[in-house]
Amino acid sequence: MAGADDGIVKDQPEEMPSEGGPLEPYKGEIPPAPSWFTDAVASAYETHHIEVEGAKVRYQRWGRRDAPGLLLVHGNGAHAHWYDFIAPYFAEKYNVAAMTFSGMGDSDWRDEYHMRTFSAEQIAVAEDAGMFEHDIKPIIVAHSFGGFVTLLTGAEHGERLSGVVIVDSPVNPPDRPQGGPPRSGRPNRVYSDLKSALGRFRLAPPQPCENHFIMDYIARWSLKKTQADDGGKGWTWKFDPAIWRRFQADMEPSAMLKATACRIAIFRGEESALMPDDVGDYMQALLGHEVPFISIPHARHHVMLDQPLAFIAALRTLLGEWDHSAPNRSI
Repeated sequence: MAGADDGIVKDQPEEMPSEGGPLEPYKGEIPPAPSWFTDAVASAYETHHIEVEGAKVRYQRWGRRDAPGLLLVHGNGAHAHWYDFIAPYFAEKYNVAAMTFSGMGDSDWRDEYHMRTFSAEQIAVAEDAGMFEHDIKPIIVAHSFGGFVTLLTGAEHGERLSGVVIVDSPVNPPDRPQGGPPRSGRPNRVYSDLKSALGRFRLAPPQPCENHFIMDYIARWSLKKTQADDGGKGWTWKFDPAIWRRFQADMEPSAMLKATACRIAIFRGEESALMPDDVGDYMQALLGHEVPFISIPHARHHVMLDQPLAFIAALRTLLGEWDHSAPNRSI
């Protein structure tokens, strides 16, 4: 694995017009983003690419490299820019990195995908960002599908980590089948113009999101220029549409959860369709009711989009408590 430093930047998508669309095509003008958001996404960061098992994996880094490590991990079909307005709130105290899994965002696509490969990408990014050089071991915060990868990382590399925070990644009880992403693998549609593409941006699983300025921002980072059917310029999604037809899991989620060999905390959106009370109760029981289980009010599955400031406050509180206490879970 070899890393490549691309330098300190504050890059933007190729075009930033005012039109756009959240879950349902937004009929009005996108409301102005609040100052906390515009200030956060204006924060400078470094961009890096590191090769992992033949594919280049992109990540962004904020803060001092000699500070304790905090790795932020996205969910299915997403990318590191989901944390552009989260990461700066931790950069004063932490060496913060947000990574993009292969097959998604601006990282390379693969011929096939494995859970262990995604886990190896996490470890490689943490290594390249200098997170294992500090006396304090790094912490991984991961949303949705990224949470399942992180459970495997915690199970197999937990001795190298201070802890993991799993955000709305449901480990279902036996009577509720574990779902998964669709495996259809249809090619990504090409749109003739950016406005049309933005109007089709959707969250998966589907949910409303009132923060249209956030939806518009991440939608723009989810698209890339391509050639349209008529030979002109077009726009399409960055993620590999065939990723789940060529994906292999390695461990059953409940086994990974129980095997996590470091501190663990569970976050969920209080209104998440994927993390109802019975799923939360089952996960807590698997962990012996010995870990923090934190519900973010008025948030659905995409917690950091629905309630970003509440998410930041809850995570800051948890990390501050972890700084000054010893774990009470047997690991």
